[in-house]
Amino acid sequence: MTSDETNEIEVELKLELSPEGADVLEASGLFGGAAERVRQYATYFDTPNHDLARAGLSLRIRRNGERRVQTVKAGAAAAGMFIRPEWEREVADDQPIIDHSTPIPALLGEKIGAIAPVFTVENERRIWNVEGIEVALDQGRIIAGDRESMLQEVELERKSGDPAGLFALARQIDAAAPVHLGVLSKAERGYRLLGPVVSRAKAEPVVLDRAMTAAAACQAIANACLRHFRLNVPLVLDSRDAGALHQARVALRRLRSALAIHRDMLIDGRSAPFNDDLRWLAGELGMARDIDVLIERAGEGTIQARLQFARKEAYDNAAAALQSDRARILLLDVVEWISFGQWLSLKQTVDIREMPARDFAEGALQRFRRKVKKSGRHLEQLDDEARHSVRKAAKKLRYATEFFAGLYDQKREKRRHKRFVSALETLQDRLGVLNDHAGTPELLGRLGLAGEPDAAALVGKGPDPRLLEAAAEDYEALVDAKRFWR
Repeated sequence: MTSDETNEIEVELKLELSPEGADVLEASGLFGGAAERVRQYATYFDTPNHDLARAGLSLRIRRNGERRVQTVKAGAAAAGMFIRPEWEREVADDQPIIDHSTPIPALLGEKIGAIAPVFTVENERRIWNVEGIEVALDQGRIIAGDRESMLQEVELERKSGDPAGLFALARQIDAAAPVHLGVLSKAERGYRLLGPVVSRAKAEPVVLDRAMTAAAACQAIANACLRHFRLNVPLVLDSRDAGALHQARVALRRLRSALAIHRDMLIDGRSAPFNDDLRWLAGELGMARDIDVLIERAGEGTIQARLQFARKEAYDNAAAALQSDRARILLLDVVEWISFGQWLSLKQTVDIREMPARDFAEGALQRFRRKVKKSGRHLEQLDDEARHSVRKAAKKLRYATEFFAGLYDQKREKRRHKRFVSALETLQDRLGVLNDHAGTPELLGRLGLAGEPDAAALVGKGPDPRLLEAAAEDYEALVDAKRFWR
């Protein structure tokens, strides 16, 4: 590595805000003194098949005046905390230098010759230094072909001192101008412009490996859940897409399940209050989701117009909750806790935290499978509440199988994982349909629609015996499915 190159770990917190909020923040005087203003123009490079992006790398050349800096970044973190290797060097022009000081040659081989510009970022950056933290307020746009998106964000990068100082400053910023946890790098935003328009974001695979400790796996899982949630929130607010709202609720349930899975190491007193707040936020989205499901079932009946009116009100309430002070601060608090919380240093849980992630996963998967097996016996004879408990247990088991999938990467394990998850998914879906039907009378009553002519058809006359029989068969199939974790 030559003297003009660096390879270091970058730790930063990314926050998104509105254009108006950016102006308010700059005028607030929060950071003291005048900002250094820098006009930036960055070009991102990749192959036509986006091989760098697929490998988790980004390559850019950023121009500040006459100075050009080439940067390769790897391994963007899952949520608001970005902790990643970075290779940086000055270059003479807008042509990238690809040599063995970065992983690119080993990754691409002969494909290096296909590297070309794919999108650009035009940005005005204002920079302050606050007690060892570099504050960068960015306003600009990302351009990919004939598509573009606006950019307003604050990046807080630790230069020295306690990383927790990032969060203290983030809360001060939020008090001056509301901010939301940012989870997309500029590179990710650019690549999204190159693809189809996204209406909802499903959960991405959690990146785990067998060398991880249980604590490191817990952090990766929680951050993946936070990212899943934050990717869907703008889609809910901008388009009120039913799929995006559903995925936002799934992300919150997954995060709560992650807390339950790791409960034995999360004993610093913060897990339970966070779980309560996450339950509150999911509940604020619940009415909108229930109405969306009912609208699908209602078809073109006379009740449809009333449901659409109720949907608008429910989405208004959901949007207010998502943008509330309570929700914004909750996410910042959870990210700080997961990253630097007291749970990471408690003596009484050191053995659990340092346990190999795979050993921890086996115990958790066995525990949740046992719960599903026990609660699901005689499924056809269970009442609605007991059957709903089976459904909740099945969900937790499903999320655990998804969280820990990366730890079971051998061929036989992958085959068994696929079959086990398929059986579990079938049971979960069947129980979901039964639960939706069971909750319909109460939902119609809350909406004041119980007396509508079409309501009786939606309510029915109790659980469908054929669905109950099918669910019981699905339960037996799951019990018989071979476990992939042993």
